[in-house]
Amino acid sequence: MSVPMYKKQNSLSTPVHKTNPFDSDSDSEGPSRAQSVPVRHTNQSVQELEDYAITKARETTHKVNDCVRAAEAIREDATQTMLTLHHQGEQIMRSHQVAAEIEQDLTVSEKLLGSLGGLFSKSWRPKRSQQIKGPVSGNNFSATTANDTEQRWKLGIVPARQERPSHVQTTPVSAMEKIQAETAKQDDALSDLCSTLGQLKEMAVDMGAEIDRQNKALVPFSDDVDELNFRLKGANQRGRRLLGK
Repeated sequence: MSVPMYKKQNSLSTPVHKTNPFDSDSDSEGPSRAQSVPVRHTNQSVQELEDYAITKARETTHKVNDCVRAAEAIREDATQTMLTLHHQGEQIMRSHQVAAEIEQDLTVSEKLLGSLGGLFSKSWRPKRSQQIKGPVSGNNFSATTANDTEQRWKLGIVPARQERPSHVQTTPVSAMEKIQAETAKQDDALSDLCSTLGQLKEMAVDMGAEIDRQNKALVPFSDDVDELNFRLKGANQRGRRLLGK
């Protein structure tokens, strides 16, 4: 018996499964959703973030320490500059004092030159444009207090150090403890940096004041030296005239 063609087509075609409207989609979509939850990947990414934060915290600590070392090096150079300025101020004062002593000897020499020349020679009096005063006591560049503790601290020879209370150091275990430990180190380094910068500021102010005092002291010193040169020329002329006779 022959089978109709439409029945053969139905038998060869893919069977159609009827879905139950009361069935949930969890059975069909459950495995794909379970596979989409990256449990291990999430744990790995958190660990990477913690390591990254710790690394950056340590890098910041190293950079702050580098800044502290640079500031300390600048403080050492400023200390040497302060000492140089201090010695320079003492040299100016001593040179001015020597000029005043030369003026005393020159006065005696002028009296001797004036008394020479014979009976018929004219009396000679040295010409003076101004009086030599010598170094002013107010321009003593803290020579008497250079050895004091306060002055030595201003010069940077004995910089004051801030002592911090000792803390019981424990080995950090978690990432947050490691970051907090690095943060504490950064705070201590920044405190040292602020202290050093404050000292540098005070030293800069002292250097500026010292330079101003030296500039003011150089004005009368230069005037006295000019007066000495003028009087020495007159004394030399008087001596040549006497020798010519």
